[in-house]
Amino acid sequence: MISPLLANIYLHWFDKVFHRADGPAHWSKAKLVRYADDFVVLARYQSRQLRNFIERKLEGWLGLVVNREKTRVVVLKEPRTSLDFLGYTFRFVRDRHGGTHRYLNLEPSAKALAREREVLRQMTGPEQSRTPLPDLIQRINRHLKGWGNYFSVGYPRQARREINSFARERLTHHLQRRSQRSYQPPKDRSFYEQLNRMGLIYL
Repeated sequence: MISPLLANIYLHWFDKVFHRADGPAHWSKAKLVRYADDFVVLARYQSRQLRNFIERKLEGWLGLVVNREKTRVVVLKEPRTSLDFLGYTFRFVRDRHGGTHRYLNLEPSAKALAREREVLRQMTGPEQSRTPLPDLIQRINRHLKGWGNYFSVGYPRQARREINSFARERLTHHLQRRSQRSYQPPKDRSFYEQLNRMGLIYL
């Protein structure tokens, strides 16, 4: 964990020179969005001068190594182009009402959804068979609330539906596994209704 910490310390000084009077924040009107050791530079035009400044300061001045595999120039207005950053996917999409206008959409990335499914899979794994169901549902609720709060910006509706469905599926499988006979909800209820009565929240 020391490498991200050191990179964050180094990038603090990159942040300083980026925004000083002779930095690209002024002569290129560029914006630097940084989180720990990861960052994105936003500009209307990604000039050679801007790219040279970034590489020269990071590699020449600070002595860092730029990961070329993870570094790229993205023109979001080009068709089928997207950017993943901090768990979100950013892309321009067509007007949902059929107009010609395109707007910037952000939603949980495919990687973020895959990570969340894996977390829920572990939270409902066989090793949790002896965990009292109210306790397990309470843990899952706390986790889902945190995940939902982080991904509350943009248009997360479809992603939330997918996570809701997966959480129900995992808990249904958990109920069936922990019983000697296949668990069935009361005759007048579906699994969805039964889990709802048990207190499972839905994003």
